[in-house]
Amino acid sequence: MKAAGRAGTAKPGKSGRAADAATAGEAGGTGEAGGASRRAPRAWKPESRLAMVRRARRINRELAEVYPYAHPELDFRNPFELLVATVLSAQTTDLRVNQTTPALFAKYPTPEDMAAAAPEELEEIIRPTGFFRAKARSLLGLSTALRDDFGGQVPGRLEDLVRLPGVGRKTANVVLGNAFGVPGITVDTHFGRLVRRWKWTEQEDPEKVEAEICEIFPKSEWTMLSHRVVFHGRRICHSRKPACGACPIAPLCPAYGEGETDPEKAKKLLKYEMGGYPGQRLAPPPDYPGRPAAPLGTGDE
Repeated sequence: MKAAGRAGTAKPGKSGRAADAATAGEAGGTGEAGGASRRAPRAWKPESRLAMVRRARRINRELAEVYPYAHPELDFRNPFELLVATVLSAQTTDLRVNQTTPALFAKYPTPEDMAAAAPEELEEIIRPTGFFRAKARSLLGLSTALRDDFGGQVPGRLEDLVRLPGVGRKTANVVLGNAFGVPGITVDTHFGRLVRRWKWTEQEDPEKVEAEICEIFPKSEWTMLSHRVVFHGRRICHSRKPACGACPIAPLCPAYGEGETDPEKAKKLLKYEMGGYPGQRLAPPPDYPGRPAAPLGTGDE
């Protein structure tokens, strides 16, 4: 089942699950007239670890049906471009990175080219991504290391990637999972927020979160699980206003009721293709059902 953005209407999950979500939303109360329909998060009964693991794996299966097209939302054509784009994505949106990297890679297509860049010229190109001086130092450092220590190639091992300037475990897992096919869990702010809402873990430290989630799912699922959870966090399960009433996994969620429970009001909170809006990639995969993002400076950002 694909979720196409048509007339601003989300198509999450199968019709039965959508109906379950709507029913759950209707049970959430109306609140004040014209205001948000919310209630306290549902009382979630204690469950055994086995029950939690089964629920977690069911959520993953449900998300796989809602987002069969889930993918990394950074535009890239090779491991070097993905590595650079991921470093640039810190403290900014993937959209802003995707709008910035075409000019960057046109001028510096290889590690050798970027290592030889004048710092001020590199800074100016990546300025739209924020923290551009620190990011320029990281890009110059990692490009130099790739040129001098790895023959101009991005290494395919975690222990090598994390030695590069500006590259931590999260960035390394993004590169390994999406450029080399090495399974990994990517714990960004969306992933951490959702797995705690779903009571898969209580950990806050990203490495501890990663370790606990890895124990719940088979290794073959790690990379796609990361994409599905992040997609859901960006489109429906927002930080401040989760669209509970439009959520296809509402019956499985301990945090149902933290956000808008009225289905029609919740539908207005949906983002990207789920809400009928452009996505974050300028060059999305062929199976992506939404519209591509606009280039920087076109006025449609």
